[in-house]
Amino acid sequence: MNVPDSRFQILSLDGGGLRGIFGAAVLARLEEDLDIRVVDHFDLIAGTSTGGIIALGLGLGLTPRQIVEFYTKHGPRIFRDRARIRGARHFLRAKYSSEPLRDALVSVFGDRRFGESTKRLVIPSYNLGDDDVYLFRTPHLERLARDWRELAVDVAMATTAAPTYLPALRLGGVRLVDGGIWASNPSLVAMVEAAGPLGVPHEAIHVLSLGTTTDVRHRPPRLDRGGLLPWATDAVEVLMRAQSASVTKQLGHLLTRDRVFRLDSTVPTGLLSLDRVDADDLVGRAAHASRIASPDVAERFTDHIAAPYTPLHPRKEPS
Repeated sequence: MNVPDSRFQILSLDGGGLRGIFGAAVLARLEEDLDIRVVDHFDLIAGTSTGGIIALGLGLGLTPRQIVEFYTKHGPRIFRDRARIRGARHFLRAKYSSEPLRDALVSVFGDRRFGESTKRLVIPSYNLGDDDVYLFRTPHLERLARDWRELAVDVAMATTAAPTYLPALRLGGVRLVDGGIWASNPSLVAMVEAAGPLGVPHEAIHVLSLGTTTDVRHRPPRLDRGGLLPWATDAVEVLMRAQSASVTKQLGHLLTRDRVFRLDSTVPTGLLSLDRVDADDLVGRAAHASRIASPDVAERFTDHIAAPYTPLHPRKEPS
């Protein structure tokens, strides 16, 4: 494909529940500091879980500031305990109902389709029934003839259905859960989409990867010889952390480190969780991180203007 100024820039957004406020707030501050529209500078946007909502919002015309406002307004309602027995029920059922999240998403996306995005998007999910990865892709290739028809709300629900927190989404008979199962950091997914199906040369690809903050963890010695019980509270977090870190390192080897910029922030252990955050604190941390990163982002990414994206299928379902 023809890429202006020989570059193809990817914006990658990690998943992390309400911690996604961090990524949206970083983008909002970068837009203000650099007097830019972030979407103008990226040819492909990838987002998992919370990052998937941000990616969808950007593709459908929301500003990062509006996405921050979405999270701060609706987040507490989405993850509100409905009963005192919620903790006990969590052993057998998803901790939260999916309806508050769906209602919140409908309030901003309405009945718009995934294919109405003005940017190329890749949004990971996971197919429980077939035990296989599932990737929503905008119609940026002629053979991508189905995903564009899906409601943006359904794509968002599929990528955010975090096991134990939210129920799976059934879409056309397919049982879908959070893309963080396999791609909590979707940078490598986006890079493969660019270098493979889209045919972009490796040397043309540049990646801006945004995390959702990382806990400063101490791994206790009990894990060294631990069985099921000692690992029960650490296994998932270790796997997610390892997956994200490995993606960043692999990209550094594939693209060279000067073409991959990872922006994240460390926080004390236990300060934040998927469903409980102090929004003001997280926005403040994003402001600090973006202030430090702003010169690098300006130098590395803002002199590239993405070529216009024309979907290869109708943006609306034929009537």
